[in-house]
Parts: sequence; C-alpha cells; structure tokens
Amino acid sequence: MQIVTKYRIPALLCALAVCLCELIAHPLANMGVCDDWPYILMAQKLAATGHVVYNGWAAPMLTWQLYLAAALVKLFGFSFVTVRLSSILVGAMMAFLLQRTLVRAGINDRNATIGTLAFVLSPLYLMLSATFMTDIHGLFALVLCLYGCLRALQSRTSRTTTGWLCFAIVTNALCGTSRQNAWLGILVMVPSTLWLLRAQRRVLLAGISANLLGGLFIVGCMQWLKHQPYSIPEHLLFTTFPLASTFWQFIFFFLEFPFLLLPLAAMFLPEIRRSRPRIVAILCAVLLGYFFLSFFPSHLRGDFRLEPTLGNWVSVEGGYETVPVSHPPIFLSTSIRVLLTIASLGGLLGLIASLFRASDITRPTPSPFSVSWKQLAVILGPFSLAYGLLLLPRAASTGIFDRYFPALVLVAMLCLARWYQDRVQPNLPFASVFLVAIMAVYGVANTHDMFALDRARVDLAAELRANGVPETSVDNGWEYNLGTELQHADHINFPTIVVPAHAYVPVPPLPADSCPMFWYDYFPHIHPLYGVSFDPNACYGPAPFAPVHYSRWPYRAPGTLYIVRYTPAAKP
Repeated sequence: MQIVTKYRIPALLCALAVCLCELIAHPLANMGVCDDWPYILMAQKLAATGHVVYNGWAAPMLTWQLYLAAALVKLFGFSFVTVRLSSILVGAMMAFLLQRTLVRAGINDRNATIGTLAFVLSPLYLMLSATFMTDIHGLFALVLCLYGCLRALQSRTSRTTTGWLCFAIVTNALCGTSRQNAWLGILVMVPSTLWLLRAQRRVLLAGISANLLGGLFIVGCMQWLKHQPYSIPEHLLFTTFPLASTFWQFIFFFLEFPFLLLPLAAMFLPEIRRSRPRIVAILCAVLLGYFFLSFFPSHLRGDFRLEPTLGNWVSVEGGYETVPVSHPPIFLSTSIRVLLTIASLGGLLGLIASLFRASDITRPTPSPFSVSWKQLAVILGPFSLAYGLLLLPRAASTGIFDRYFPALVLVAMLCLARWYQDRVQPNLPFASVFLVAIMAVYGVANTHDMFALDRARVDLAAELRANGVPETSVDNGWEYNLGTELQHADHINFPTIVVPAHAYVPVPPLPADSCPMFWYDYFPHIHPLYGVSFDPNACYGPAPFAPVHYSRWPYRAPGTLYIVRYTPAAKP
C-alpha cells in the first residue's frame, strides 16, 4: 500500500498544481467566455427542472458535464463560479489520470510528471479548464479510454483484460456525451486495442461485443440529439473546400504543437548540434528561411507567422479577448515571439535531427510497464488520423481554432516524452522543469487577464444599466450578447436550427449609419446604440460614460475599456 501511495504522489501533485494555478489566476466573471454562457444556462435549467433543454447554440451534446455542473448547483446554489468549478475539478482529475496514463505508456515517473505538467499548465489548458466549454470534458473521456486500453494490454488474465476494455468503453460512452468527437475512443481507439489483443480469442469476442454495445449507445444518443428542439446539427460533409486556406490552417495547426509543449520540445534543441554537419546546415537554413518569410515582404508574407502561429485562445493579445470594433492591446512583444519561435520551431527541427540519429542510439525504456512503440502506434496512430479528418469540415467552414488542439497535443506530448527517454537520455533535464514554470506563469497571466477583461465588461454593463440604458441597446461582444439574447428569448436565432422548423427568423440589416455588430442576426433583440471598445475614438467616438480599468498581468499599467457610440450623436 505504501508503494502504491508513493507512486501516486506525483499524480496528485499534478492535480494540485492545476488547482493552485487556477486559484492564482482568479477566473471569476459573471458572463460567458466564448460559447459557455448558453451552456451555463442549460446547467442552471437542468438543476431547476431536471431536464436537458437546448437553447440554439449547442452542437455538442453536453450531457454528462451538464449533470456534473447541475449537481454542484444543487449543493451550492447557482452562479457562474459554481458551474465553472465543475470544469476545474475535471481538469484536476485529468491531470492525475494523465500522469498515471503516461507511466502506463512506458514513461518513467519523473518524465511522466514533467510531461503532464507541461500539458496541464500550458496556457491553453489552464484557460479552457476555467470555462464551461466542452473541450476539457471531451478530452477527459479520451484519456480515460486510453488509460483503460493500456491497462488491458498490460493485464495478465483474460478476465482482467476484458474488465479494462469494458472500463474504457463504458467511460468513453458516458463521458463522450459532452463532446461527440470524444467517441473516437470507442470508434477507433478500442478497436485498435482489440487488434493488438486478437490472439486472445475470448478477450476479442467479449471486447467486440462490448464495443458493439458502445456503438449502439452512440447511435441512440445521436438520434436523441437529432430530435432535441434548438440543438445545432453538425455536418461532416462540405460542398466547397478551400484547399489553400485549409492547407495553411493545418500547417499552423501543427507548428503550434511545439509551442504549446515548449518544456519538452525545447529539450531537442541540442540534437541539432549533435547531428552531422550537413543536417545542421539544412536545419539552420530552414529556421533562418522561416524568419525571413515572417519578417520581409514577399508573396508568402501573410502565410508565415511567429509563435503562437494560429492564435485564438493563445494569441499575440494574450488570452481569449474579444471586444467589438477594436483590437486588444498586445501581450507578447515581437522579441518575445522571436524567442518562442526559436525555442519551439528549433525544438521541432531538433526532434527531426534526432530521428536521423535514431539508428545510432539504443537505450532501454526505464519503466516497469512494457509498451512497445508499435503498440502505441497502433492505438494512437489511427485515432490521430481520424481526429485530424474530423477537423477538415471545420477548416473548410469556420476555420480551425487552437482549442481543438488538446487531444492531438496530448498524443504529441506522450510521444515526445517517450522518444526523449528512449533515444536521447533516460531523464528530462532540469531545464524542462524551469520551462514548465515559465509556461505556467504565462498560462496564469493569460487566464487572469481574460477574466479581468470580462469582469470589466460586466462593470460597464452595470454602469449603463444604472444610467437607464437597457442591455438590448449595447453591443458588449458576442459572448455577452448571447446571455442578453437568452434573457429575452428561449433560443439564439441560429440559422442552421432544424427542430423546430423555421426557428430561424431573418433579421433586417442594421441602419446604414450604425457601426457593425458581429453576428447581428443571431441577436434580434439587441439594437445597439453603444458598444464596448479598447479605443475611445472607435465608431462615432466616446459616449458620456466613465471608462473601466482592469488589471493586466504582468504589466503595471491597467487595461481600459470605453463605451463608444454606435450611431451619430443627435445634432443640437
């Protein structure tokens, strides 16, 4: 028992690290972040009525995360903090489980802990864990499934193997109800594991039977969702496919990986120096060429970016900061972005260099659990391919956002940690721990700034209400507008709603002299006279209301939000 407890202490510390970082970031705001305001209202209604009621915004099923949040609402009463606390708890539990999963994947305890911290203390993970979005809950379902599959491979008896397979199937089926692509565990990961276990006929037959039941559960859930009023259908087929745009999205998608895993990726930088002179020259030329295309005018100028390359949640401006009619202040200076690009892209090139040296280095895996690279490739390869293919419709329509990354980043993290351990040296160096701390500070600052900005938006809305301006006359950003619209209607006026028929009502355009409002037709009850801006001179200039200041880490000077006019001032 003492040995078991000892080995689980690092996993517990990973979970506590997530909680500590979220506590420091102070992620409190009485408004929605990105998509989560409608989801939070669904959890509130579930706690009050016992029914899952969609409101015209959710394409994910949301189900299990709604019930978890509703349970907390029953215990502590409704608030944005209470609902989002459920996500932080899931994020902490996943940190614990992920560390144990990496150990089961053949990574030693030290490296598994560093790899887990590099993943769960990244700015993207910390921000998503502090919201009620579906990304963390869906990822939790996949980690549970992967853990069950690895335990099944390492079990010594048919009964235990079957039990772990059933664990993987059941948990993936239930937890996958938050985000449908999490069901790739049942659809791809478990069948891949069964292929590895095909020599055990009893296990194979039992696993196939259980997985078929899991597949039937998925079909039943999808049919149920299809008939729910005001749910949003998700289309996997596309009529047009912008090839060039999609190509560059995927390029930046994969270039973001070493940046988000900087504590691991940067450890491969020395591999460039250890390579053959010709390889060193080629890799250095690639890095210099990338910087040339990033800085100097050319026909490719707009296609090469410094890190973060994709930028939506983790961007040049910091966290997820959307305010109408103006751009947020810059968080990452050009010099910092150059350093991040050198470390992340250089680490990627170092990894490539280590692949050329792989035949010269052979080291045993210092782990009590035996999982071969071939087994990992069979489990994770088809899953990664399927996940990437599911991103194609998004790339062709709305575009790929960095919050779609975590599942594939997790696979990359596992492979990086295992490859470094097997082919470079048994233990990750102390420099990786230092970079984990740096990225954690970065993530905490991003999360803090995102919620500090949103608290300022709530304060501005309160100031306007106190001066007799109704919220339907204010454009406070599309996330805030979601909540305003749902105060006056039972659903968002989303154009692809199928049930009930004709739920979407076309909205006449704004007056010609009005400032533009993003997704105006989604919010027919909002007729903006004022808007929120970082720039006091945006649109028709400042309105007679006091600005609101908010803290921006690590800067001393606070950020400032202003109220601006959306229509011309009345002439005297």
